[in-house]
Amino acid sequence: MVVESAPHAVLLVLALSLLISRIGAVAFEMTGLSPDIASFQARSALSGAGYTTDEAERVVATPGRRRIASTLILLGNVGVVSGIGAFVLTFTNGGGDLVTLAYLFGGSVVILGFARSRWLNKAVTPMIEWALSRTTDLELRDYTRMLGLQGDYRVSEVDIQSGTWLTGGTLRDLDLFSEGVQVLAVDKADGPYVGAPGPDTEIEAGDTVVLYGKDHRLQELSTRRLGDEQAHQDAIADHERHLESQVRQLEG
Repeated sequence: MVVESAPHAVLLVLALSLLISRIGAVAFEMTGLSPDIASFQARSALSGAGYTTDEAERVVATPGRRRIASTLILLGNVGVVSGIGAFVLTFTNGGGDLVTLAYLFGGSVVILGFARSRWLNKAVTPMIEWALSRTTDLELRDYTRMLGLQGDYRVSEVDIQSGTWLTGGTLRDLDLFSEGVQVLAVDKADGPYVGAPGPDTEIEAGDTVVLYGKDHRLQELSTRRLGDEQAHQDAIADHERHLESQVRQLEG
């Protein structure tokens, strides 16, 4: 009976680990991290791998993020031990036949497929945010109150990679304001922290920028390739439609 239930335990540990990783990523996002960084750091902390980078040092620089990271590390250690135990039981005492192996492989593929589903993440993320906002103090209440963050507006940190749109020149050249995005600060990789940067401030690979805008726009900006003028124009048009919608709501 123990051997027969072991494959189910392996898949259960995998599913719970992915769920915890998603909750951790959302929690990191609520502290201002961009979605890609939040997801990577949540997985790093949960797995205990790769958590020695400069990016990770900045992640744990605030008390709220340290609590998230420490919780994920603790849960990750428990999950690894449980997973290894269940896996060992599966392939001992004659339980590790080809049928069991196929079951584990197929179940893992299905679970990973659900975890990577954009539709599922889009449906689950608001529920996680709702639960965390009512059970924790992770929301950075200072800028949340001052900037009036609501709906899908966010403040996020984005680490700048070479070859991306944000390395395309000065803030005046990037014209992010026309996209509905504000650059609140630039943490230079080889220089000072620039608060309230001016139009002549240039963003370079290795810098970290603090952006304010709609969540989906910040996500798109963090991966937009250098020279993708069409994406820039599409973002401007999208922001203009949003402004027109706001005007109609005020007039109505």
